[in-house]
Amino acid sequence: MIRRTTHDARRMTALLVLEDGLTFEGWSFGYPGEGIGEVVFNTSMTGYQEILTDPSYKGQMVVMTYPEIGNYGVNREDVESWRPFVEGFIVRHYNPFPSNFRARSDLGSYLRKNRIPAIQGIDTRALTRHLRDHGSKMGILSTIDFDKRRLLKKVREAPSLVGRDLVREVTCKKPYKWKEGLFRLSDLSDRSDRSDRSDFTVIAYDFGIKRNILRNLVEVGCDITVVPASTPAEEVLRERPDGVFLSNGPGDPEPVVYAIDTIRRLIGKVPIFGICLGHQLLGLALEGKTYKLRFGHHGGNQPVLDLTTGKVEITAQNHGFAVDTDSLRDKAELTHINLNDKTVEGLRLKKEPVFSVQYHPEASPGPHDANYLFGRFVEMMKSC
Repeated sequence: MIRRTTHDARRMTALLVLEDGLTFEGWSFGYPGEGIGEVVFNTSMTGYQEILTDPSYKGQMVVMTYPEIGNYGVNREDVESWRPFVEGFIVRHYNPFPSNFRARSDLGSYLRKNRIPAIQGIDTRALTRHLRDHGSKMGILSTIDFDKRRLLKKVREAPSLVGRDLVREVTCKKPYKWKEGLFRLSDLSDRSDRSDRSDFTVIAYDFGIKRNILRNLVEVGCDITVVPASTPAEEVLRERPDGVFLSNGPGDPEPVVYAIDTIRRLIGKVPIFGICLGHQLLGLALEGKTYKLRFGHHGGNQPVLDLTTGKVEITAQNHGFAVDTDSLRDKAELTHINLNDKTVEGLRLKKEPVFSVQYHPEASPGPHDANYLFGRFVEMMKSC
């Protein structure tokens, strides 16, 4: 139980209840209301704005393991989609007074504007250790209902991520062009349009795509058209693209059967590069299997071994499912493995120009060890 001072008594109480009954009481600094989702922890020290706006977090509430959150506010440049998609935000200490020349708002105001409940003042270390030891849990975050039994009933009745198609809730409604390159300080007033340097036409499937992936593709000379997740393969092939990109996205890949079928139809017809959910969908399209991880990989410090070069990359990751290695024998070649738990981090086909990685070479937030993969995609298109 949190001690209240005279100042604290003026704050709005918030309650976090996990499906196993573990309860934390703190203070609200977001939207007053309730949020339900799978509670996962992210180990990145910075980048909360990119995390909040990553569509891959649809259906989840994020615990930041770094204790001080909000100190650089929110800006216009670092969003990864058109709005936040997290169901709730959980931190140790929220700083309402940002100090950053790029900040346009404090984090709390941003969360309230986008109707995202948030809690501060809880022991996030204890919560993270609980999730690490017992696995990710469904949770409910409330600032309006403080009956623990009632909240526990609500969260236990809520659907889990397994078996849900969350891609339909985050994908774009119609195709659009993307021309914006990577951020530079000189571009603060206006992002640079680098489409005049495009050498390859690429169609990107939006399963919950991050903008920094698109920016990196533009930087290596790709003319990008983003299409909805349900776009048929035949429609894409009619455009005669140089390559197809399969994006990241939220939740369980198995229910996204329309995308799996589409990828099967594209293999052998056009070069393909997949990231995160796109990697998992490719594995399923190859008649492999996926499974849910105990607590997932979420953060900017995951070591990955590139089996083709012997080099280790420190990578940014955000996923709760993985491709089963044994299910892909003779169907694809393993190219990368996670050095923490030996899970699949990359694969490629031997006879077709197709490869994918489970991690995020575009970072945001995270290290840039793996951004060479965008260049590898370009080289693959050149050779076809």
